[in-house]
Amino acid sequence: MNIIDGKLMAARLKEEIAAEVAEMTARGERPPHLVAVIVGNDGGSEAYVANKEKNCLAVGIRSTNLRFDASISEEELLGEIARLNNDAEVDGIIIQLPLPRHIDAQKVTEALDWRKDVDGFHPVNVGRMAIGLPAFRPATPAGIMELLKRYDIPTKGKHAVVLGRSNIVGKPIATMLMQKAMPGDCTVTVCHSSTPDIKEQCRRADIIVAALGSPGFVTADMVKPGATVIDVGTTRVADPTRKSGWRLAGDVAFDEVKDLCEWITPVPGGVGPMTNCILMLNTLAARKGELPSATGNK
Repeated sequence: MNIIDGKLMAARLKEEIAAEVAEMTARGERPPHLVAVIVGNDGGSEAYVANKEKNCLAVGIRSTNLRFDASISEEELLGEIARLNNDAEVDGIIIQLPLPRHIDAQKVTEALDWRKDVDGFHPVNVGRMAIGLPAFRPATPAGIMELLKRYDIPTKGKHAVVLGRSNIVGKPIATMLMQKAMPGDCTVTVCHSSTPDIKEQCRRADIIVAALGSPGFVTADMVKPGATVIDVGTTRVADPTRKSGWRLAGDVAFDEVKDLCEWITPVPGGVGPMTNCILMLNTLAARKGELPSATGNK
């Protein structure tokens, strides 16, 4: 068993971003500027935004949070998005989800200038990524690809099984893994709630990406020896032994699966730390007027 250390790789990536931002400012150029739009008060969003701010500060990226009351109208919010789109000193924009029920999240996403959509959710970015054109890629799946690349984990010709079909992780990671690139060049199977033979599909997999949000779903009888297992799950479960009363649990039963794997990500400390790093990397690219390669390769 080899651990894929997301904390270590995130730290290295932040050092690289910080060095490039320092060079930029040393030339008298303004640093990249990332704006988060937050509507209402969601605990999960607040934690994510706080972590984003901390990481941006560490690498020299300017971070602004625009907070609006949950009662803001959809029209008013779309007006704010238009203003940010037209602000030459704003490079990246993220919309914190969830939004209040009276606001159409998809409509808001589509209102973004896709060149500032550093979350990679705008249909233009999704479409460009799908056909292999440079695009902003969603941060979590892009972080997975970065881990595969930096650990030099073989993917060409491998059978990858993706558990989950969300627009945030499942669909984009499946698209990235099948691209003709390194990492990539996989034969990809996507499993979901209507897949009748999930265990059999997983047992044939060289690479499993679990993104279901179902703690401990992937068990030892689903993993073949020598597989690479990427756990995207981060569900809070009750744990009376912790001061907080809870702990983060992944989609993989880590303790029973780990000794079967060639490579495995822990939870926490695996994929999670990479997500904010990719967001910052995308913001840096937007500041330079560049689009990352659809495969993440330079």
